[in-house]
Amino acid sequence: MHTAAKPQQVQSVTMYRILFAISLGHFLNDCMQSVVPALFPILEKSMNLNYTQIGWIAFALNMTSSLMQPVFGVLADKRPSPFLLPISMCLSMIGMVGLAVAPNFYFVLASVLFIGFGSAIFHPEGSRVAYMAAGAKRGLAQSIYQVGGNTGQSMAPLFTAFIFIGLGQFGTIWFVLLAGLGVLILYGVSKWYKGEVAVRKHVNKKQASDPLTINKEIVFAISLLIFLVFARSWYSAGILNYFQFYAIEKFDLSIKSAQLYVFLFMVMGVFGTFFGGPLADRFGKRNILLFSMLGAVPFTLLLPHASIVFTAPLLILAGFIIQSSFSVTVVYAQELLPGKIGLVSGLIVGLAFGMGAIGAVVFGKLADVYSLQLVMLFCSCLPLLGLLTWLLPSDKRVKEIHEMS
Repeated sequence: MHTAAKPQQVQSVTMYRILFAISLGHFLNDCMQSVVPALFPILEKSMNLNYTQIGWIAFALNMTSSLMQPVFGVLADKRPSPFLLPISMCLSMIGMVGLAVAPNFYFVLASVLFIGFGSAIFHPEGSRVAYMAAGAKRGLAQSIYQVGGNTGQSMAPLFTAFIFIGLGQFGTIWFVLLAGLGVLILYGVSKWYKGEVAVRKHVNKKQASDPLTINKEIVFAISLLIFLVFARSWYSAGILNYFQFYAIEKFDLSIKSAQLYVFLFMVMGVFGTFFGGPLADRFGKRNILLFSMLGAVPFTLLLPHASIVFTAPLLILAGFIIQSSFSVTVVYAQELLPGKIGLVSGLIVGLAFGMGAIGAVVFGKLADVYSLQLVMLFCSCLPLLGLLTWLLPSDKRVKEIHEMS
């Protein structure tokens, strides 16, 4: 009796110390990823890269991460491996060293693969830690975890403006220290994670003997959800990778000034991610998913036509609204596939999000062949795909599906 109650007790307690630690680890991991787009304006000049080559670098980073995340997610569900967390940061550290000394485009690609592979390992295990530490507050826990990652992603413009413009490509070497800090933090998390896995082992066996029934409605909902995240990722990829060049070309801004506009979009996405969870608890997850796409439409459509005076306010509003569903999407997917935490992380945070890499390549080609203006016009229409959110089952329907199965 005592043994059976222990896991239930552990699950009901929210471990804020672990949540903030894994969120910090998520922040450091995504900082490593942010170094890549932060280097684009520097590499464009020093290596004489075109927009298509820049797109291929973004593609290498995100596709490595996205294709491998579902694989590691399934493995994490079957056999959690706590000490993969610090190992993932070691791989990113190798990538940082490679970027610092890369002499050409192909060496950059190789270095970026290490960063992407490290990220692919980190995210499913990190998501599992956040789930285990959440207790009864899963929405809040997911927001804390995802805010760390989104904050790391938002650092790219600041890295360009305040580090790489002054230090150049070799400035990447300083991020080896951040990676080292990440190894230490994640090693501590891994020790807690290992203890939790041991305590809950018999609960996992019980879940394994009671397999999840996945019907056609769940398959359709997950597929549509992945497509919607795919569209959201394409929009973010367009802003993160190319808006800086667009702003420099259209408004004759310096690299530093252009990066600050991108930062506004990214940092407001952090706030959107944090507040999206509580809003979903109040108004429903599907409703927030719908709002995050369609609510952003007026601002994304206006952005390519706006003067410099209105550009910052439009980026702020679009960034906050479109990212408000980031953590909500993960929680909604977890409810569609209960017990498949690693798989959900791989599909939603990994595969669907990483597929934005394809957008980076497409946008790069469009920019080279046509113009950056066309890229921004194309991006501005992507949130209209949020109309398809109406086809997702409501929160109530998701519960009914699992009660019937």
